[in-house]
Amino acid sequence: MIDLYTWPTPNGRKVSIALEEFGLDYQVNAVDIGKEEQFAESFLQISPNNKIPAIVDHETGRSMMESGAILIYLAERYDQFWGDDRYRTIEWLMLQVGGVGPMLGQAHHFLKYNKGKAPYAEDRYRSEANRLYGVLNKRLESHEYLSGMYSIADMATWPWISRYEWQEIDWAEFPHLKRWYKQIAERPGVQKGYQVPMYVNDIPLPD
Repeated sequence: MIDLYTWPTPNGRKVSIALEEFGLDYQVNAVDIGKEEQFAESFLQISPNNKIPAIVDHETGRSMMESGAILIYLAERYDQFWGDDRYRTIEWLMLQVGGVGPMLGQAHHFLKYNKGKAPYAEDRYRSEANRLYGVLNKRLESHEYLSGMYSIADMATWPWISRYEWQEIDWAEFPHLKRWYKQIAERPGVQKGYQVPMYVNDIPLPD
């Protein structure tokens, strides 16, 4: 049994979707970041960086923080979802961890939550969001998924793209990414994992 500590954010959904896709038994522990529950001493013992998600695998006795590390741990432990090439999968996973997540997170901050306060920052992160969408779109022009077969790289990236409405994206410019996004949205594990730890909204779907 795995304990999952999470909240309905893109990073949180990366791991809840993965647990569903791996078909694992897990217990959900909601950590309400709006109420600063991530700073509770009991949670800091599991996630010293006070960030969700985190897991405790009771079969191995291992606790893990950082969503990318958790995905690698699960893929190695259960030898699944490595795509066509293990290192190519890690490569695209690292693009999400180091690029897609941080840059789209900044786009959310300035374009969604603080619109009009910092025009330079809005332009910068809107532009970077579009650049990253272009990188992903180009890759998916010739690959069904980021690493050929469906992998942890897709599980990591998809939840961030699911907030496209916050990123001021024109889907007409990214048809291959749009195909990939909608295809993954149909997966039962994604649909179930998206609603962990609670229902917030239906999965957004572009026209």
